[in-house]
Amino acid sequence: MLFNSLEFLAFLPIVFLLYWFVFRERRWQNMLIVIASYIFYGWWNWRFLFLIALTSFCSYGSGLLLEHYEGQRQKQKWVSASNIVLNLSILGVFKYYNFFVENLDVMLGAFGWHLDWVTMNIVLPVGISFYTFQALSYTIDIYQKKLPATHDPVEFFAYISFFPQLVAGPIERATNLIPQFQQQRHFDYAKAVDGMRQMLWGFFKKLVIADNCATVIDDNWGNYAELPGVTLFLLCILFAFQVYCDFSGYSDIAIGCARLFGINLMRNFNFPYFSRSIPEFWRRWHISFITWFRDYVYFPLGGSRCNKWKTFRNIYIVWALSGLWHGANWTYVCWMLFHATLLIIYNLLGINTKYKNVVAYGHYLPNVKEALQMAFTFFLFVTSLVLPRAESMTQAVGYLSAMVTNKFFGSIPQNGRTYLCFGLALLAVEWLQRDKQHALQFPNNRLFSKKVTRWALYIIIYLLILFNTGQSQSFFYFQF
Repeated sequence: MLFNSLEFLAFLPIVFLLYWFVFRERRWQNMLIVIASYIFYGWWNWRFLFLIALTSFCSYGSGLLLEHYEGQRQKQKWVSASNIVLNLSILGVFKYYNFFVENLDVMLGAFGWHLDWVTMNIVLPVGISFYTFQALSYTIDIYQKKLPATHDPVEFFAYISFFPQLVAGPIERATNLIPQFQQQRHFDYAKAVDGMRQMLWGFFKKLVIADNCATVIDDNWGNYAELPGVTLFLLCILFAFQVYCDFSGYSDIAIGCARLFGINLMRNFNFPYFSRSIPEFWRRWHISFITWFRDYVYFPLGGSRCNKWKTFRNIYIVWALSGLWHGANWTYVCWMLFHATLLIIYNLLGINTKYKNVVAYGHYLPNVKEALQMAFTFFLFVTSLVLPRAESMTQAVGYLSAMVTNKFFGSIPQNGRTYLCFGLALLAVEWLQRDKQHALQFPNNRLFSKKVTRWALYIIIYLLILFNTGQSQSFFYFQF
């Protein structure tokens, strides 16, 4: 079931009313969440419910076994490793089987050998990367004694399948989400209203900007050899708006929707296009994913506690794996390795990348240095997006080559200019709200202290959605 569907428009209020007015006791609310989540996920393809149930059951059982073998570290290691291997094997078969078979066949073909194996028409289950990583983090956290095992299977199944963030994150940690299912929730009007504001902004980003940008890009991308350089760069900028508004829009809807049920999900985007360096950018983009790889891959490898060359090795390993997570294509791997190289360059140059303050805090405009830093960071990210958007490395190289060899000036699609303006308007709003959790959060904001002003803004956004919704598009990150 898609957030941007009529089915969800009917589904959400029904679940909300049952949750707060019928199933008021915590255990029944958790059961309702599990049932609603399985309906939500099964609406796409009910057969894959067995897969998420298997992942949930095995991970739940691993937690109980880890607790049972407390003090027997060797047995705990085997239990933890077995569950990790099982979950990664399921993910590997569904997401990477064809990728590895095809590449192995190419490698062996250089020696005149060819595999008798054939690729299979495997359907990638929506959200499998997200809920698999949540299951893995639960087992690892128990093994590392960061979390006690839960004995309530309903609580655990709710943690894995919680429908707002089930298919595209944020990738939640058991240490944050499970304790919330173990506590009685009480309806908080202010939290619910703020959640609805965040959902509205998420729908605007997805339906008005991401979907319309996607149409412009799809209509023109394949003709890159004939288009002027300025148009090719514009398409990259529109793709940057599409990816950001699509994924952060989903996160806004998910986080806001969870708040309607008294659940707090972690922040997933922190206005990344206002970053002053690539390292800062990746601390603000897909935060739940970046911190997952940091805690469960980078730190166990030694992180930055090693010597400089081992640290660089660790960075390349982590970013290569994150590229594979994004997609079974060398374009994604090269995209992430490019950014790994940028991170290393920043490190070698000793450039300050540990910004913790909000850029231009207390000022309406950044200073010249900050403006140039943000522009350069945005340029690096935008041009790198050719890689994940391209269907192959050949196309990516061809597109980048055309950007610099084709004549630069030429006609720009009218709708491209229109949605570029929409994207810039979105950035202007988020700039004004860059010290908030989301763009429609109005604590102590004098301009929106009056109810009539707030409602005028909500109506404007609603009308923009009503009259400017793009063609129905699936969320971009569903393929991951």
